[in-house]
Amino acid sequence: QVQLVESGGGLVQAGGSLRLSCAASGRADNKYAIGWFRQAPGKEREFVAARRWSADRTIYADSVKGRFTVDMDNAENTVYLHMNSLKPEDTALYYCAATRVLWSIPTTRDDYDYWGQGTQVTISS
Repeated sequence: QVQLVESGGGLVQAGGSLRLSCAASGRADNKYAIGWFRQAPGKEREFVAARRWSADRTIYADSVKGRFTVDMDNAENTVYLHMNSLKPEDTALYYCAATRVLWSIPTTRDDYDYWGQGTQVTISS
């Protein structure tokens, strides 16, 4: 079992920045991938970014490429989502998720087995 806890959401103005944290506990190790997803009211949960614990390669959705970055603190078992140049359309409930992987990094929600409770991000115009 893997437990995930997100934090760091809040209300910021457009153009601002936020850093979300995803603290992992349990059996998460370098055989896992960590993904970030978001869900706006009335919309499907969508992929934001993902990477493996053991690799530097990160995949980003086109909508956030160049504005969001993912990094990890292996000592703290924590994954961060740095969000810059935020836009009102980034407003959503943000989730981190984990799944055990062999090679490729999953980008669809059905591929992930463990989910956090979500943290709300609201961007005002």
